This record gives sequence, structure tokens and C-alpha cells, in this order.
Amino acid sequence: MYSQEMTPGRPAPSFDPGLTQQYSGALLRAINKDGTFNIRRPRGLRNFGGSVYMHLVSMTWPKFLALVVAGYLTVNLVFAGMYFALGAVRASVPELELGAFARAFFFSVHTLTTVGYGDLYPVGLAANVLSSVEAAMGLMGFALATGLLFARFSRPTARLAFSERAIVAPFGGGHSLQFRVANRRTNVLMDVQTDVLLMTVEADAAGNLKRNFAELKLERKGVFFLALTWTIVHPIDEGSPLYGKSAADLEKLQAEVLILMRSFDDSFSQVVHSRHSYRWDEVEWSAKFMPAFEVAPEGHLVLDVDRVGQTSKI
Repeated sequence: MYSQEMTPGRPAPSFDPGLTQQYSGALLRAINKDGTFNIRRPRGLRNFGGSVYMHLVSMTWPKFLALVVAGYLTVNLVFAGMYFALGAVRASVPELELGAFARAFFFSVHTLTTVGYGDLYPVGLAANVLSSVEAAMGLMGFALATGLLFARFSRPTARLAFSERAIVAPFGGGHSLQFRVANRRTNVLMDVQTDVLLMTVEADAAGNLKRNFAELKLERKGVFFLALTWTIVHPIDEGSPLYGKSAADLEKLQAEVLILMRSFDDSFSQVVHSRHSYRWDEVEWSAKFMPAFEVAPEGHLVLDVDRVGQTSKI
């Protein structure tokens, strides 16, 4: 914590959650729909962050699997080319009907995976040394791939279903900004807490555009557990930065509602986080959320996650 007391000649500290107040052009959004920040880095090792491990653990599954397959094929093709150049791979069964390069490629596969069926074998010192090097690389490579696979599976993450749109709905004799969330997984999230910020773009005293951030006070910041749905409500009263604002005003301000949720995952016994945002054009006015669960004849509640974002006009 830092003191808010002003030093003579020094401006009062401004609130910045970590997304900078500097503004030099129109941005798509601060937080993407998948929860990642809308930040890109130039190519190069200096901007990469130096952590190949973190990159491999955090990349998407399709990219990771494509990288593993590409690496597997590349290594086998490289070693196959060397075996082919040596011309030292023989087949114990002539009826294999494989060309010289095909024999070299599949021998590389046998060696890299340490399978060794016996129908293909190296001839000569150079080929045997090369196959020994490849076998060692295969052991280390598959150990590394297995470790990365385990790290990706064991990494605790939250998978929340947010409503497609936030809504402005009646609340307590006035109006409120609301959005709804549910847990897509069957595990239990406990001690769920939410922080909501409003980001706008406005001109300062000098006429320069800058980002402003304001916390949106919530009717309830947390719940003990997220078993069904939770409609998060920000009352739009006199103290709200949204008070008196229309849809046109939010568009002019390039308004975006930033959401950070944290909870305790009882499956991993760790705290997990989730991020989301709604831009001004993702806010539905004069609407209400439809029920996303119902009582079954047997007496238990049935939650339909696909109905979390269903709304109706008021």
C-alpha cells in the first residue's frame, strides 16, 4: 500500500491496474475473449522472455501437438537423410519392398523410439555410432515431451462460462450492470471472488487521450461456492462511473468492463484465476437473464451451461 497524501508540486497518484494509461490509437480490446491480454511482442529472443518451458506449457493444445508432430517428423527425416547418405541400413527380410530412403526413415523411427523390431539394422561403424546418438536423443526427447505433457495436464486452470453479453437491467428501484458466470467443469470452485473495472478513453486537461480506470462496486463481491450460476451485479447509482451514461456515451468513451475472478479449486487445492471483458458493443440494454437451471422430477437441480447467456427483453 502507498500513501495517497500529496507532496507539494506533485500530482495525485492515478490508478492503473497494469494496462497503462497511455493511449496512442484505437485498440480492439484490453482483454481478449479467451482471457488473454491483447498484447503482442516483436519476434526475437529478447522479446520472447527467455523461457521456452513457459511458452511450451502455456501455448494452446493444437499448437503444442502440432509442434510435437513437426519435431518428431523433422528429427526422423534428418537422421534418415544421414542414414541414406551412408547407405548402411539393411533389411533382414527382402520382401519388405521398401526403397533405400524409406528403409532409412523407418529405421530412424525404430531407433528414436527404441522399438527395434529387428527387420532393419545398421551396417558399419558410422551407422552404428549414428544410431547410438539417435537412441540417446530419443530417450531424452521423449522424457522431455512426457514432462511437458504432464505439466500441461497437471496445471490448474479455471474454465468458466461467461454470458455472451453483459446487460443493463432494473435493480432496486434503479438500474444495474449485470453479467452471469458458471463453472463449465464438474469440480467445485470455492471462495469465488470478483473484481470489476471500467476502462474508458478520455481527454486530459491538455487534450491528450488517456485511459482511465475506475472500480465498479458490486452488490456482492464473492460467493462461498460456484455450484450453479452467479449473476454479478453492479448497481448504477450516483456513485457509479456509469451513472447517467447511455449506449452512445459508452461508445464514445470506448468503454470496456474488465473482470478478474479468483477461486479455490478443491480438486488441485490451489487458487485459480479467470479473466474476461465486455466492450461497449457487448452490453445489452433493458434485458434480463433467463433461468439456466431447473428442478428435475427427482428433485435435483439440472444446470444447462449453454443457457448461461440467454436473455430476454424487458
